Amino acid sequence: MSVQAGSIKQSTILNDAILQNRASKAGLLERAFSLAFRGLVYPQIWEDPIADMEALDIQPDHHIVTIASGGCNALSYLRANPAKITAVDLNAAHIALNRLKSVAAQQLDSHEDFFRFFGQADHKDNLAVYRDRLRPHLDQTSRKYWDGRDHFGQRRIKGFAKGFYRKGLLGNFIGLVHFVGRLGGAKPSLMMAARTRDEQIELFEQHIGPLFQKKLMRFLCSNPMALFGLGIPPAQYRALAGDKHMADVLCERTRKLACDFSMADNYFAQQAFGRAYQSAEPGSVPPYLEAASFDWLGERSRKLEIKHQNFIEFLASQDAGSMDRYILLDAQDWMTDQQLNRLWSEIDRTAKPGARVLFRTAAEETLLPGRVADELLRTWDYDAELSQALTRKDRSAIYGAMHLYRLR
Repeated sequence: MSVQAGSIKQSTILNDAILQNRASKAGLLERAFSLAFRGLVYPQIWEDPIADMEALDIQPDHHIVTIASGGCNALSYLRANPAKITAVDLNAAHIALNRLKSVAAQQLDSHEDFFRFFGQADHKDNLAVYRDRLRPHLDQTSRKYWDGRDHFGQRRIKGFAKGFYRKGLLGNFIGLVHFVGRLGGAKPSLMMAARTRDEQIELFEQHIGPLFQKKLMRFLCSNPMALFGLGIPPAQYRALAGDKHMADVLCERTRKLACDFSMADNYFAQQAFGRAYQSAEPGSVPPYLEAASFDWLGERSRKLEIKHQNFIEFLASQDAGSMDRYILLDAQDWMTDQQLNRLWSEIDRTAKPGARVLFRTAAEETLLPGRVADELLRTWDYDAELSQALTRKDRSAIYGAMHLYRLR
């Protein structure tokens, strides 16, 4: 497939997934989001893999299918050593990032090199590592992506020499929040000075909470396009806001991120407020980046299959009763009722006995009842108690809830 043909195909499948209101103001917003989403969105996935693994109870014979996003979670699930993980994504940049991580896990000889590349992600030596150790082992499509240039004319691989976690829609959005904070007399980075939870709460009340009351912040939050950097499409924006002002919703979610977990044990907060992982210690990085993980990561990463494909289309290509675990991230917030029913029809068909489905929603309630046909849902049990407990444990804090369904 040519680069142009690949670009056209990606545009088509993204539009099919995102565009719900084509001839309206909402349709224009959805088209703008579709355009923004074609590049790198998440340099780091924004769902907590520790909470995920507690929900999933992964066993050695399991075949897991997950949305790939930035790849942190798919690689981290390998800690449980399942039989196979398939990571699918519509976003070509995410696929290239997942493949780069997988190749690096297999080709690099030390955790020091691996962590410098994907943990620090800001060192000039990473360019030589890419050229000599990683590029020769990448597939042609991924090589073209990383050798190619971004909108500013810079080779994309140079992001790993200049601060990769400041790239993409998410990295740019966090940078914008820091900039707006400084304009409003606040410095989000001061949160990193906290050494206790009490200090975190005090710093939040002094420097972060008041920021969401500033006119500029409230104006930005009222514009759905301003939140494209969080990967929030217009349909999800409406679900997230509900009947509240979006600035107040984000303030509540940011309070949880800043105050409910120790800063030293929450790498999501470290990236949000400090714009970097603080160390390679457990809690300060996704599990796949921990030093102890490197001993098994290379071999187990061979169990990771990475596919540039629609999630539903992938399931449709699988045998009945062949899948054990499904991780949907927040993708269902984007879907129409028709898409939801297609998805759950394929989940129901491909699920093995004891299968589990895990997903997140912007709002607090599960969105399935009343939208997915009763005949599809009646064979699944919703674990409300565990879902609520996991939501409290999810350090990423941005979502309204996690939801776990089990096949009866």
